[in-house]
Amino acid sequence: MGLREQLFAVKSIQILEAEMASDNRLRRVLGPVSLTALGVGAIIGAGIFVLTGLAAHDYAGPGLMLSFVVAGIGCALAALCYAEFAAMVPVAGSAYAYAYATLGELLAWIIGWDLVLEYAVASSTVAHGWSHYFTAFLGLLGITLPAAWTASPIDFNPATATWGPTGAYCNLPAFLVVLFITGILVIGIRESARFNAAMVLLKLAVVLFVIVVGSAYIRVENWRPFLPFGASGVFKGAAYIFFAYIGFDSVSTHAEEARNPQRDVPIGIITSLAVCTVLYILVAAVLTGMVPYQDIAIDAPVARAFETRGLPVAMFLVSLGAVVGITSVLLVLLLSQARILLALARDGLISHRFFGEVHPRFRTPHRATILTGVLVALVGSLFPLKLLADLVNIGTLFAFVIVCAAVLIMRRTNPQQPRPFRTPFVPLVPILGILSNFGMMCALGWENWLRLFVWLAIGLVIYFVYGRHHSKLAASVAAAAPARQGARR
Repeated sequence: MGLREQLFAVKSIQILEAEMASDNRLRRVLGPVSLTALGVGAIIGAGIFVLTGLAAHDYAGPGLMLSFVVAGIGCALAALCYAEFAAMVPVAGSAYAYAYATLGELLAWIIGWDLVLEYAVASSTVAHGWSHYFTAFLGLLGITLPAAWTASPIDFNPATATWGPTGAYCNLPAFLVVLFITGILVIGIRESARFNAAMVLLKLAVVLFVIVVGSAYIRVENWRPFLPFGASGVFKGAAYIFFAYIGFDSVSTHAEEARNPQRDVPIGIITSLAVCTVLYILVAAVLTGMVPYQDIAIDAPVARAFETRGLPVAMFLVSLGAVVGITSVLLVLLLSQARILLALARDGLISHRFFGEVHPRFRTPHRATILTGVLVALVGSLFPLKLLADLVNIGTLFAFVIVCAAVLIMRRTNPQQPRPFRTPFVPLVPILGILSNFGMMCALGWENWLRLFVWLAIGLVIYFVYGRHHSKLAASVAAAAPARQGARR
């Protein structure tokens, strides 16, 4: 098999279906409610409880409400494309598996490597945000942790545009919570889903509490001017708080564990995104209405908003809900990361012996889960929030662009394949999805593009040094070649 043929070799739907029938597969235990809860669990968390503060303060002001609409539209277009693929190819791997079935091995590897970046750094970002609310919650109980163990060793100073030391050793709460969640994930998907569902219920109750109680303290004058940074601020805010929507795509990574993936996965994706978009817009309205945008706290902004209005009990409830809610996000992101690595390992692009091993009792990719947990814990405890959030956003937007393009390609190259869920208004919806998500990528600035290219360059080195030589698809094609030649003779 020549290099060019391998780089653009496509994994057929038949091969994907055969892999689903193998013994080394995951347990089908998730229904539509569990999948929707996983989606909501991944979406509502650090994005709404943490990043809204910086987005309103520095980018959009009260126009943050429109930023959530813009980001939500881009996600909705991508979600419709994800739903078609998740129903048609219900395997672990999400956008990576879809790219392999449409765009070829090299582009599949690029998007798979990009997803590794997305979920790993997103998990680290969430752990960092969790730490802010956890320390604030302990402060309400009269417990103060040493500053040297609750902050990153380095941070960015926007006034001087420079990085510098903070004097801290590491963010210890962020490190420990990742290890705790990792232990839960190793036990099993059923137990993880139940743990997540309980946290999601509490989180939704707190979000509704914020909306209902906070609305009574809105001052309309705080919404003036509505667009202090202009329309460009709305789009910059959308690109930044796009992190808040990361999670609905994680539902597709669990398609292999769904009882009826053709029906349940599209329901989980679309329902979780729709519910969270409405809640986000309402929370943004309450937050910017309670506090002038220039006075919104960067760390724990929602809880601090209630503090400024002299509501300590409300602040306590919001802080508790944020701690629990962000924990559920961390659980789903770490859960998804291990499934991406499992998919790469099954194809031989990374070590199957390590990343592809499924625990004989728990039926979880335990080695990939443990390694991911340790690395995420280190990154989350050492690096600042803004650097991590921006890096996640551009990686996720890139994945969404690829999935939208893949729908267009698959409709042309494999039109006969059964599609239990069909993306409506093709090619309009995929094209608009590509344009909207690429537009938000452009709003993130050149330094984030540089970081993305560096990460992808590292991935290409790994592929050409290891993955290309261990590709199971290439090996199967090469093995079948002599038989085809004999048939021609």
